[in-house]
Amino acid sequence: MNAAPDQPEWATDDPSVPEDADDDLPLNGRMCIVTRKSGPADDGLIRFVAGPDGRVVADLKRQLPGRGCWVTAERAVLETAIKRKLFARALKTAEAKPGPELLDEVDRLLVQQLVGMMNMARKAAQFITGASKVEQAVRGMAAIATFHASTAAPDGVRKIDQARKAISFAADDGEQIPTFRFFTGEELDTLLGSNSFIHAAALAGQAGEGVVKRANMLERYRGEMSPRAFGDASQPTS
Repeated sequence: MNAAPDQPEWATDDPSVPEDADDDLPLNGRMCIVTRKSGPADDGLIRFVAGPDGRVVADLKRQLPGRGCWVTAERAVLETAIKRKLFARALKTAEAKPGPELLDEVDRLLVQQLVGMMNMARKAAQFITGASKVEQAVRGMAAIATFHASTAAPDGVRKIDQARKAISFAADDGEQIPTFRFFTGEELDTLLGSNSFIHAAALAGQAGEGVVKRANMLERYRGEMSPRAFGDASQPTS
């Protein structure tokens, strides 16, 4: 089977490959090699493996062969793992060589994962674009998250945020649906091509929920670097 474009040649997408060959880990969870906290594999953890050349790569699909280890999906935590040279011990090979480029590589892979899910959700009619459609979806309580270009006009963002705030009063928990501002309009044009947007919303459904899950992962990884808007469009984005 040919490797995916963004994976090394030795990678495989064969689902028959075990998700891990990881010893010393909880049966129903995974443990971060930095924080030593364990949790479900889907709960903000990224699997890493070392290839034959020792290069450490992120295995977001958890399908690459060989022994794996897990790191909390936060850039600062991954940076600590690299600085403290924890991969060699966790992967039980002195050849494990994570370079500083791994930090940006993981970000790029998370972005690709999010964009791919957006396209999938769009085909499933669970990702819509356009300010008026987004506002209508929010007010109709069909939207589960909103997305804006970081370069979007404040007035357009503000109208949708006002809808999010109004609908929060009708929600059982009183919380607003999340909103994300990861990319500039130019970056979205590059990433999504004709599917680019200024304002968008993920709708309820498996594909839409997949978009939100991946957006949360990217936001968590970027941490303070992530220019997420929390309803105040007047604040500049970083």
